[in-house]
Amino acid sequence: MSAVGGVHRDLATLPKAHLHLHFTGSMRPTTLWELAAERGLRLPRSLTDDVAMQVEPTHRGWFRFQRQYDTARAVVDSEQAMRRLLHEAAEDDAAEGSGRLELQVDPTSYAPFVGGLTPAIEIVLDQAARSEQETGVSIGIVIAASRTRHPLDARTLARLAARNAGPVVGFGLSNDERRGTTADFGPAFRIAREAGLLSVPHGGELLGPSHVRDVVEHLGPHRLGHGVRAAEDPALLDRVVEAGIGLEVCPASNASLGVVEQAADVPLRRLTAAGARIALGADDPLLFGSRLLDQYETARMIGFDDTEIAELAASSIRISSAPDAVKEHLLGGVRAWLASAPATL
Repeated sequence: MSAVGGVHRDLATLPKAHLHLHFTGSMRPTTLWELAAERGLRLPRSLTDDVAMQVEPTHRGWFRFQRQYDTARAVVDSEQAMRRLLHEAAEDDAAEGSGRLELQVDPTSYAPFVGGLTPAIEIVLDQAARSEQETGVSIGIVIAASRTRHPLDARTLARLAARNAGPVVGFGLSNDERRGTTADFGPAFRIAREAGLLSVPHGGELLGPSHVRDVVEHLGPHRLGHGVRAAEDPALLDRVVEAGIGLEVCPASNASLGVVEQAADVPLRRLTAAGARIALGADDPLLFGSRLLDQYETARMIGFDDTEIAELAASSIRISSAPDAVKEHLLGGVRAWLASAPATL
């Protein structure tokens, strides 16, 4: 138990920012099932049994994960489906106390259904603005390239991101870290940074410290998607901390993909003790069966008390790209949460 005397505060009312959530992976299971039924698509049992995915940290394990992800993505084949996913993601975040959502989207997969890359991202941005108004959750979009495609594709997406700087807040690089050569994606990230966008590539999840160094050197990250493997090298972790690079830590995802045995094994203590700036994230709750609030519950299970959990939430807000007024409002809410009386169990 995290608080003395068997008391604690409600984590759902703690203001926080959600900085690591993928578009398709944010889908509600019920939405997946409904959209699949409408399209006459048969889903594998692994997507209908409501059990969190668990694979080994190998190429074969990643293939299993990617196959399920691609199966789920197949139902997102229209503007209506895209809008529904984004709005429901915002609603779900609002219910869990998230006041800032930075949703990662690779428009490549949806472009064929809506007339191209530009219409795809315009749909996302238009719905983000609508959903922000309707839910009260501040929303920024991160456009992400994939390591499984040619680096020139990444440059195309970086230019698209740059043209939409403002509502698009960052540029990412996702998929299997073992694919592609990190340095080859450097030009795309330069395009994004020159447009004032955050550099938010994945790194240090499936691969260890050497990959983190590679990403830091060639992609100039403001935040690292995951980054937990930096904890294996104290000197590297110090370098990350000194550079002010935030870490988007996703405990449930790391457990499902075999990076750690259990979510509670994520080196959160080691990272925070070193001074790392952390934002807890759900990554792909559709597959991992665990949303944002569950990640904070994991921190509590590890032994973080309410003061420490409040600092995690505050850290997520500080390293977000939210407007200053939004940050100030949310940070004020964190202080109020910590000042409130905890509930007795």
